[in-house]
Amino acid sequence: MLWTLIKIAIFLGIVVAGTWATGALMEADGGIRIAVAGTEVTLGPLESVIGLILLMVASWLLFRIVGLIVAFIRFALGDTTAINRFFDRRRERRGYDALAEGMMALASGESRLAMSKADKAERLLERPELTTLLTAQAAEQAGDKSKATQAYKRLLKDDKTRFVGVRGLMKQQLEDGDTDKAMKLAEKAFALKPKHIETQDILLELQAGAHDWAGARRTLGAKLKHGGLPRDVHKRRDAVLALGQAKDVADENKAIEAREAAIEANRLSPDLIPAAVMAADGYIADGKPKNAMRVVKKAWSVQPHPDLAAAFARIKPNETPKERLARFAVLTGQHLENPETKMLKAELLIAAEDFPGARSALGDLAEKDPSTRSLAIMAAIEKGSGADDAVVKGWLARALTAPRDPQWVCDNCQKAHGGWAPVCENCGAFDTLSWRQTDNPSAALPSGAEMLPLIVGQIEGPTDELEDAELVEDEAETPMEGDDDVNDDEANVETANADAPPVEETELRKDVK
Repeated sequence: MLWTLIKIAIFLGIVVAGTWATGALMEADGGIRIAVAGTEVTLGPLESVIGLILLMVASWLLFRIVGLIVAFIRFALGDTTAINRFFDRRRERRGYDALAEGMMALASGESRLAMSKADKAERLLERPELTTLLTAQAAEQAGDKSKATQAYKRLLKDDKTRFVGVRGLMKQQLEDGDTDKAMKLAEKAFALKPKHIETQDILLELQAGAHDWAGARRTLGAKLKHGGLPRDVHKRRDAVLALGQAKDVADENKAIEAREAAIEANRLSPDLIPAAVMAADGYIADGKPKNAMRVVKKAWSVQPHPDLAAAFARIKPNETPKERLARFAVLTGQHLENPETKMLKAELLIAAEDFPGARSALGDLAEKDPSTRSLAIMAAIEKGSGADDAVVKGWLARALTAPRDPQWVCDNCQKAHGGWAPVCENCGAFDTLSWRQTDNPSAALPSGAEMLPLIVGQIEGPTDELEDAELVEDEAETPMEGDDDVNDDEANVETANADAPPVEETELRKDVK
């Protein structure tokens, strides 16, 4: 820009000087006399002006010719000149055109054409960070994993493209199911770009799946540090990881370390039900029942759950049914309309042989929101109240086809689990299990002959399942008459559903007894 301004100023100066000189010559009376080698020429004013203009044009042409000769000599010596720049710009334009056509072909699904255009662009541009990536993506689209792998490995050689290469190789390993290599590549990618959210999520999921809880907690901390995770979500997931670590330590028979990890998980997220249960059990083992009660009550205030009730029962395992009913009032006095609260209170009253009270506590739950567990409780109430066996069997028959009670269900793949886990055993997703009913709650229920341990004989209005039961009645030697315990019918419901995730009240029922 400065040199351009200088040239413009010089040009204007020459024009002004020429104009002034022309005016001066036109006003002069004489002319210009030129003597060369004994030859003398006299020019008039007009002839002098024309001669001056021709002299300036000739000088300009001479300078241009000299410059062209110098440029040609420099070109012959290999120096860059305007000729080189012209051909460079033309080649670059063709290269970018080929790159754009390759990207359009890739988006259109024409992978072979995209690879061809990428090769052409690479020859013209010599920009591997652009063309090699296009080649890798086109090869992946065409199913040529070998060529894609080679392309990603070429990207590893340049610092500017190393992350892209590592990420591409990591994706390939994930598709092949090699989680060990994928995790190593994810760690390298995370080291190169710790703020990359996708890499953080993949690494966290792989570490959790491999039970590398310490590494997963470091990755989770990095997500919080770089703004990839809200603080409340980080706190919850950190508790999940701490609980996963506690479960692993417990499996290794390290009771003290497991209790400490469970208590830490409960401290991080008091509403995490499995953490509250493990923490309560840890306090019970340490001889701190008050701490255990406090942990369970706090978790119950957020969400009633049968595992919490079972843990609360384990605090005082040898109390009488009436004492237990009174102690559980701190739980049953909350969330009065919650089905879990109603069923828990009914079970406690059944254990205390207060069957009218149990019927009142259950209310209309069995009619308005029936489930396997609520209908089984109604069967136990009828049995304890001295109702006919036909009535009891009728409630049990309804229980067999009723919707399942809430279970631990993965929000990602909808798989029901028998117990909580930090990672879904079906899809490998991290922290996706929630306590709820499945979308198809009756799908896992058995039918036909599998129900025989529950139903023997015929009641009024037989269902199809009861007709199936009659066909092989002799094989089902589980008579319901007699002085069996009131809760045996409910235990039978658990037996019939052995193939499905277990109903959660079994453990509590044992404690109640």
